[in-house]
Amino acid sequence: MSKLIGIDLGTTNSCAAVMEGGESVIIPNESGGRTTPSVVAFTKNGDRLIGQAAKRQAVVNPDRTISSIKRKMGSDYRVTIDGKAYTPQEISAMILQKLKSDASDYLGEEVTDAVITVPAYFTDAQRQATKDAGTIAGLNVQRIINEPTAAALAYGINKEEPQKIMVYDLGGGTFDVSVLDINSGIIEVLATAGNNRLGGDDFDDALVEYIIDDLKRQYKINARKDISVLSRLKEAAENAKIELSSLTAATINLPFLAQSKDGPINYEITITRAKFEELTSHLVRQTMDPVRQALSDAGLSPASISKVLMVGGSSRIPAVQEAVRNFMGKEPFKGINPDECVAMGASLQGGVLSGQVTGLLLLDVTPLSLGIETVGGVFSKIINRNTTLPVKKSEIYTTATSFQTTVDVKVFQGERQMTRDNRLLGEFHLKGIRRAMRGVPQIEVTFEIDTNGIVHVTAQDLGTGKSQDITITASSNLSQSEIDRAVYEARMYEEQDKKRREEAQSKERRRKEKNQNHDDDFVDGDLH
Repeated sequence: MSKLIGIDLGTTNSCAAVMEGGESVIIPNESGGRTTPSVVAFTKNGDRLIGQAAKRQAVVNPDRTISSIKRKMGSDYRVTIDGKAYTPQEISAMILQKLKSDASDYLGEEVTDAVITVPAYFTDAQRQATKDAGTIAGLNVQRIINEPTAAALAYGINKEEPQKIMVYDLGGGTFDVSVLDINSGIIEVLATAGNNRLGGDDFDDALVEYIIDDLKRQYKINARKDISVLSRLKEAAENAKIELSSLTAATINLPFLAQSKDGPINYEITITRAKFEELTSHLVRQTMDPVRQALSDAGLSPASISKVLMVGGSSRIPAVQEAVRNFMGKEPFKGINPDECVAMGASLQGGVLSGQVTGLLLLDVTPLSLGIETVGGVFSKIINRNTTLPVKKSEIYTTATSFQTTVDVKVFQGERQMTRDNRLLGEFHLKGIRRAMRGVPQIEVTFEIDTNGIVHVTAQDLGTGKSQDITITASSNLSQSEIDRAVYEARMYEEQDKKRREEAQSKERRRKEKNQNHDDDFVDGDLH
């Protein structure tokens, strides 16, 4: 097996790490950066840009630049460029392919194996989509682990004393909170909660909305109708948010932002930290409900928690840290890098799988309850949320009508009492049930969740022995043939990208050699 890398596939930025000399080391990208923007762009001449190059040109090429695709994972969303529709898995695979290429260059060997992290509150469909993205990128995904758990791994690898910690993970597009117990090399997740639709993007959007209203008030223009203006506002809002983590005010200056009847608009506004906190206070409050839920599910109080790890770039927001400090009654722990610790934890899990790291056991949980639909659309839970993985559990059901020979098994994920309020993961039919009065046949339904959190369901008629099973793949996810096609296309692009990179490197070498020869001529004094 080649070197196994850990990947934090983030909404805003992604990061990769590897075990070297018993330590987790961040893998720099080709430009030396320790994180890579999760941005993909298609230029007018057909080139594909990924990472910093894609982010740099986003303002001038907004309709062909894709960011925050992680929020669409596991859905039927498509982005169409030049008549071709790309799935979230395919766009994510391009980012993973970039990380894979940078890792291969850094390590001097082809990288094929990886551990990839996902938000703890990702559904089964989102986890499967992430795994498919890895496959398309040419990676053998050895394990999918939860981001807060990975952060806890990075923190707790050398901790001797038993302790209970909380990981508060506010990333660009998602929010998770996990409560963990660390004891003698065993890192056990006690409970997890979160919100897949809450993150730093929402803080940016709140500021963008405020600016749009200000533009309408001052200049009578509707900035929502101009994608180029929106792109510039989004970039400016993100930069202001970052500045306001260390400053009390940030000035947004956007010359020639738009055109009004009186001429070009040179827009400038100063945002104070107090105003930003006013605009985003509802978002900060929304993060506290999952904190309460995770503590309740773990049966712990804030006083029982030794440390609160702040993870994700948006956890740097002062109002966020103050909310955590006030609720938990302790100062958030800042001894880990919030942008890098998830990738480092993933590489540590890779070290466990490859045998490089010993004496470490990770026990993760399923974030949401799983079960089936019974008569009247009632959700019958088989596996409760926060059950330790891997897990296998069965329940016995029966028929609803007499002489029924077929049952439909509909699999749901969620916490509501009725299935209509939960997420349908998939369904299948069990045929050939022996004809009998209702209530007589015994149908055993078995749920099995692997260490990646991916679900397998079996239904068996105990009378006839006939069974049917399904590995849950949501209708919005890719079929095997679609994955195979995407893998082929990704390889084609990889070869093109490699050729372009080699040409650029060769051109740079020739330039340097030419300059060196010129310098040598000068030093030798051979001027005529």
